[in-house]
Amino acid sequence: MNPAVPSIDQLKEMALPAPVSYAPQTWGWWALLTLLVLSLLLVSARRYRQWRRDRYRREALARLAELQQRSNDLNALRELPELLKRVALSMPSSNWNAFPVGAGLPAKASCQSTSILNVMASSRASPLPQGPAALGNKDWQAFLQRHISQPLPADFSQQLSLLAYAPDATLRAMPNEQRQLLFGTCKTWVERHHVAA
Repeated sequence: MNPAVPSIDQLKEMALPAPVSYAPQTWGWWALLTLLVLSLLLVSARRYRQWRRDRYRREALARLAELQQRSNDLNALRELPELLKRVALSMPSSNWNAFPVGAGLPAKASCQSTSILNVMASSRASPLPQGPAALGNKDWQAFLQRHISQPLPADFSQQLSLLAYAPDATLRAMPNEQRQLLFGTCKTWVERHHVAA
């Protein structure tokens, strides 16, 4: 064997280069990554807050589904108006003062009369109804329509009043199609009503 010719035993493996880092190499990429992480956190926090704020809506829809399964039961029909009032009272809103405080009392009074109303209300066993709980007939219909973008039946609040106050014989005589239509309208309102920000 010729000593000038290297043998295969003398060959050595070449060293591999250092692995490429996945970390951004410039400050611009770090800034973009920070911005993306902050955006993701903000969107997640907002969705979580919305999910918690809509808890009343999910519970109302679950209760409405239970009631609809028992649509032939008079108690289920009588609970529909109460359920809608509870949903309206549970809506997150800060402008309940825009509604009348009580029968014949102004919604916004002077400071002196407001303090008298507060003393009178606190001295009673139950406070004066406020917000949607105090609304009836036309005002209730207007409230329901104002909080949904699609039209409601013109006599929807009257139908709800009928469910709450009509004799049992009247409710028993109600056709099944009308009952299902009422449940459907209530479900649509609970699902799609919008809340003022």
